[in-house]
Amino acid sequence: MNKTALITGATSGFGKAFAIRMASLGYQTVITGRRTDRLEEVANYIKSEYHTEVLPLCFDVRDFDACKKAVESLPESFKHVDVLVNNAGLAAGAAPFEESALDDFERMIDTNLKGLLYITKLIVPGMIERKSGHIVNISSIAGIEVYPNGNVYCATKHGVNAITKGLRIDLVKYGIKVSSISPGMVETEFSIVRYHGDEDKAKAVYRGIVPLSAEDIADALEFIVTRPEHVSINDIQINPKQQANTYIAHRITD
Repeated sequence: MNKTALITGATSGFGKAFAIRMASLGYQTVITGRRTDRLEEVANYIKSEYHTEVLPLCFDVRDFDACKKAVESLPESFKHVDVLVNNAGLAAGAAPFEESALDDFERMIDTNLKGLLYITKLIVPGMIERKSGHIVNISSIAGIEVYPNGNVYCATKHGVNAITKGLRIDLVKYGIKVSSISPGMVETEFSIVRYHGDEDKAKAVYRGIVPLSAEDIADALEFIVTRPEHVSINDIQINPKQQANTYIAHRITD
């Protein structure tokens, strides 16, 4: 039986790259997201390119009932999730705390923390029963260091790191690996979402820098999931060469 990987937030960016990479490694994939058309595009690409089974599920990870319904709907051939990639997440807004919007706070907390917890809570019982499995949480350098105007986003990613460490402690007795990837600057739709669609502000984030790509992060995922059974990679922090930490970067200007 082929191994199964479930990737959340697979309609673009990291999630799309992860889904394609896992398919290239021979995994059948369950891909989730909120945009049906994009999910179908990714699914069709995987099927045509890698000839592996793929199951697209359209729902919002912020809705526990929708998460539960989606997981319970998995056909028998997809029920045994070997690798769970908790990728769904976002930053919303980039302003000082006192100027930030409460709606942005709730959106980040509900997606980055509660969504991750909902999916993990539903998938872990099967891993415990089989005494095997691998959870990979997509965190951020923002989960290691706080930066100006990052406030609640940084808090959610610090939370992801704490959850990851706690899961590793609780699940080690069942033979379940728990890993995380903490990227620095990566050019995807991330900044466009953060700046509420303002593409000029989004592009300015990467001005003078050669940022990471989604493929770079997929390389890290591949490394994590292809280690021998006795090896567990706890965390990979990966930055562009020009980025020293969350707020120090060497920008080359004309």
